[in-house]
Amino acid sequence: MEKNMLVGVDIGGTTVKIALIDIEGTMKMKWEINTNTAEHGKYIVSDIVHSVEEKLKENAISKDNVIGIGLGAPGFIDVEKGLIFEAVNLGWKDFALKEKMEEAIHIPTFVDNDANLAAVGEMWQGAGEGAENLLCVTLGTGVGGGVIAGGEIIHGQSGMAGEIGHIATVLENGAPCNCGKKGCLETVASATGIARLGTEAATVSTAGVLKDTLEANGALTAKDVFDAAKAGDTVAQNVVKEASHHLGLVLANLANALNPEKIVLGGGVSKAGDILVGEIKKYFTSYAIPKIGRETHIKIATLGNDAGVYGAAWLAKQG
Repeated sequence: MEKNMLVGVDIGGTTVKIALIDIEGTMKMKWEINTNTAEHGKYIVSDIVHSVEEKLKENAISKDNVIGIGLGAPGFIDVEKGLIFEAVNLGWKDFALKEKMEEAIHIPTFVDNDANLAAVGEMWQGAGEGAENLLCVTLGTGVGGGVIAGGEIIHGQSGMAGEIGHIATVLENGAPCNCGKKGCLETVASATGIARLGTEAATVSTAGVLKDTLEANGALTAKDVFDAAKAGDTVAQNVVKEASHHLGLVLANLANALNPEKIVLGGGVSKAGDILVGEIKKYFTSYAIPKIGRETHIKIATLGNDAGVYGAAWLAKQG
């Protein structure tokens, strides 16, 4: 019986995204289940196993057809052992994810960080297609990153390579970051960071779209900031410039060190589109080595929320 099916699983704090993808990269079906974080996430594995087995049965796919299961999870991971050192949002600490999955479903299972797998998903089937040297940055609630060099994920000594969000960029009076440091990129370029910058700026401004939105809603989101900037609000435009400046600086320094062919920007913040990318490119070019500045392509991710399951399937395909 030919083994030609891959299972990609992207474990998030709210939902678990799952897909059946063939070895050519064609998605056959995808679905979601809720992430049950009760009792330190002890039910997450059994929920995934039950759901996958149910879908395989519904589609008359034997386990013998499945090459492997790839799992993307947040947090710090020993990829060789498939051990999650810590995933705060899931309640896991020293959690043997690979071992527990394989014991329960009897299919080879491979584990990596979710941001790494979003990067390889884009490399395999998305905006980074064809690029073996790729930097992927996810701009969501936090800032994640994945580094691909020579078509391989760079993990580093303890599996923590790609923690782009925790590069220090605000050198004085930086805001506290949940990693324990201050002034990390995440504090100024994530959805949370941009909302914070927007709130601080709107609070002291005298008038404008952003201030009106804050007064009407009592809070601001990153989308509010970008919408106000597009509407011509100078306070919001300055916030976008500040966030873009930090992103452009960090990405230029990374590109100077890694020389990627492409930089792919994903996550909710990337939906701001040209207003964000245009500003980032401006600062990126000013800080990058001229040749790297000219030759590095900065693109918006195309796979959206599917990047993680594609990357997880790719991981299973590599074995």
